[in-house]
Amino acid sequence: MGTQADERGARVPTGTVARLRAALNRRPLVVDALLYLGCACYALVMAFTDKHLGFRVWGAFATAGYGLALLHTTWLLLTPKAGPSRARSRWLGLAAVGLVGMLAPLVTLLVRRQVAYADWTDAEGLWSAQPEVWVIERAASTLLDTGSPYLDIAALDRAPHVHDYTPYGPVMAIFGLPRALLGGTPVADAFTDARVLFTVTAVACVLASLRLLRVPTPSIRAAQLAVVFPLTALTWATAGPDLAVVGLVLVAVALAAADRPAWAALICALVTSAKLIAAPAAVVVGFLVLSRLGVRALLRSGAVFVGVTAAVTVPVVLVNPRAFTEHVLLFPAGLGEVASPAASPLPGRLLASTGAVGTVLALVLLLTAALAVLLWLIRRPPTTAADAAFRIAVGLFAFTMLTTATRFGYLVYVTVLLGAALAFRSRATAPLGTGEPGSGTHGDRAPLTSS
Repeated sequence: MGTQADERGARVPTGTVARLRAALNRRPLVVDALLYLGCACYALVMAFTDKHLGFRVWGAFATAGYGLALLHTTWLLLTPKAGPSRARSRWLGLAAVGLVGMLAPLVTLLVRRQVAYADWTDAEGLWSAQPEVWVIERAASTLLDTGSPYLDIAALDRAPHVHDYTPYGPVMAIFGLPRALLGGTPVADAFTDARVLFTVTAVACVLASLRLLRVPTPSIRAAQLAVVFPLTALTWATAGPDLAVVGLVLVAVALAAADRPAWAALICALVTSAKLIAAPAAVVVGFLVLSRLGVRALLRSGAVFVGVTAAVTVPVVLVNPRAFTEHVLLFPAGLGEVASPAASPLPGRLLASTGAVGTVLALVLLLTAALAVLLWLIRRPPTTAADAAFRIAVGLFAFTMLTTATRFGYLVYVTVLLGAALAFRSRATAPLGTGEPGSGTHGDRAPLTSS
């Protein structure tokens, strides 16, 4: 792929990527209409066919939300000569999806959870929240009671169930603490539902990352991809932990790009200690720190990362090392006493389902992809927030496709990070600092590359 240099010598994409971008920019309303039509069709299918109650509720609301956005976009297409007005803003379509397709189903499911309590059952058709919500809330209560968020599976007086597992790091229990400490009545339980803290965290992280990078207003396409795309909207209403995790990843990337490596390392340590899927992001953030500030900054931030990770993890491990190993390491890898339910028919899972040879092949492909991404980082380390977000998206896409225990839902990381990469490219041209490269105060102007 060809490249050309800007005034600072940064490499920007040309060729196929540039032509594709130009084609999309020539007819933005047509692209909007096709996007909303596709999203509406997906939501409609979910509303009528999915076995999960929460997914069907979201699908019904989201069909209306995407439909309103499609109607608004169609009106814009049919009235090209109308004068400019607020009613003709493309952001109104996103607002319709946000209010009708995201906020409304979330509130509905929060209320229904209190009216028709159906946690801890195997009947997906009754769930007003996905299992990760109640599992994380239980983890907080267990943490307060025992000092560890994990049940001792071996000590149960019955056969273990998949819902007994908490396949997250100890930090994830924080999101269940409001309900554990303040819940107890229907109103309090609704306001302290873990999804509320997930969404508040995700929104706060997005705003913080945009502010850190001085992005005045993200592009409409970035918002469509990161915020109202079905993967994000569905997760927002029914579960939410992945949105909080990816939001914290964005803050870490923004901090590193703003030359605050210690703070970036702190956030990386916390988010990795909440969910291990964030570990590749921590590696990319490390390369971003290295490329901008040098080896010493990387070593200092690495020390912060190790120290914080140890501080939040070691005490929990010491309370019950067997439980920590079973929940956090063995269960997600499919080696626990109960099989992990993460089994979407993606390539890695399909290969593993053929037997031992297929499992080995899937692991080899996963390792090969990891090495390829690592080589890419070494040869072309990220220098901007957009660079880093793009590389994390590629790495997590490969992980989701090739790991032997996976979910379609993990692709929300990819879409949000790609949307963030687009948003970070449109940051203000004012530099973040005035120093020279390596001083810790230089700017972050270079755009996203796909090299």
